[in-house]
Amino acid sequence: MIFTSRFAPSPTGHIHLGNARTALFAFWAARQSGGRFIIRMEDTDQARSPAELAKALLEDLRWLGLDWDEGPDCGGPHGPYTQMERLPVYNDLLQRLLDTGHAYPCFCKADELSAEREAQRAAGKAPRYSGRCRAISAAEAQRRLVVGEEATLRFAVPRSGTLRVEDLVWGERAYSLADLGDFVLRRSDGSPSFFFANAVDDALMGVNLVLRGEDHLSNTPRQILILQALGLPVPDYGHLPLLQGSDGQPLSKRNGAASLRELRSAGYLPAALRNYLGQLGHHYPATHWRSDAELIADFSLARIGRAPAQFDHEQLQYWQEQALQHLRLDDLVAWLRPHLTLVPEEQISGFVAAIRGNVHLPADAGAWAECCFLPLVISEAVRAELAESGAEFWLQAQACYQERPDDFRAWTRQLAQRSGRKGRSLYHPLRLALTGREQGPELAQLLPLLSHEEVLRRLAPIPS
Repeated sequence: MIFTSRFAPSPTGHIHLGNARTALFAFWAARQSGGRFIIRMEDTDQARSPAELAKALLEDLRWLGLDWDEGPDCGGPHGPYTQMERLPVYNDLLQRLLDTGHAYPCFCKADELSAEREAQRAAGKAPRYSGRCRAISAAEAQRRLVVGEEATLRFAVPRSGTLRVEDLVWGERAYSLADLGDFVLRRSDGSPSFFFANAVDDALMGVNLVLRGEDHLSNTPRQILILQALGLPVPDYGHLPLLQGSDGQPLSKRNGAASLRELRSAGYLPAALRNYLGQLGHHYPATHWRSDAELIADFSLARIGRAPAQFDHEQLQYWQEQALQHLRLDDLVAWLRPHLTLVPEEQISGFVAAIRGNVHLPADAGAWAECCFLPLVISEAVRAELAESGAEFWLQAQACYQERPDDFRAWTRQLAQRSGRKGRSLYHPLRLALTGREQGPELAQLLPLLSHEEVLRRLAPIPS
């Protein structure tokens, strides 16, 4: 089956990882089937949807690696692709629902609805609209509208019956229509509700696959009823289990969540995120690094699980390491260059080659640049440990280095012979003296980056 799928964010904040995973899955499903992928902005919440956020969302999705066929930035045959530009379309369809008796004006005030819900809860019932305005005649409703009385527009849900929905993830689900309540299609300010605009946009844009979070499961029957009443095609729905933190709670700032923008700013590679998110709630045949073509080819809706997927920062770190290992040196240099202002141009490639195994984020490269190209600052604990090696060892180290300054192995071999040291007792103090750190890149690769004078300064005896 050829899928047309979409991702429809609300530009009220930056994209979090759960939404990013949904966008990726929808994109991969479309591409694997040879279908289309659409981006659509659900911006009816004008107070929280500034144009800057919409632009940032598109930038972050492009950075993640998504490429859409239609959208607010590139147009297409089914535009406009922002809801506020589609109000005339919605108004025509809402009028059709009114004319066919599938919708009616509701004049209930907010305080009345709140009191009704509280009474239902107190009686142990699920809160839902009672449908009291459904009994108002069309003539009376029109009279009240003409005199300026505010009203929402509600969908007239059938009083009885069961709606069965085949979900691509959860299988068949049954919804009792009597439990749904008459829901709002248009708010009193004239803006369309999510239920309505989201559903009709999918149908009018030819979307036949809707992937979204399981928190939308309860929306699905309402949206199907709208489409059926309008005689519009109903897409296939698949609801993804929500992402959780390592504490088993919904992913949030408290348990390690970060937006795409934050991860991008920190220096994570988009390929690392694509490989990691593809493993969350989706089972690939084997766990290994995949190119974009392989991520798409091996993706399957049938492999989406029902169990909640847990975000693990250590796993993200692993896939970041994998992404760095698969980067060509030239690409790695380009990625790190803004953080390498201390590194002479002619040494940048050699520097990056030396440190690449010790870099997870660009800030790590900046720290190693400071280590190599600025005077070394070491802690008191390191100074004390270096002093324990004794002045004679450091004088020998300086002397051997001056004899073989451009051959690390010859230098350390000669120093081993003179000092009687080998293994850790030889290389550990040298690493501390040259870098101030317990671990790091191979000294044989790092040493040529330091000037001879700087090496001798770092090998100078430290008074005990």
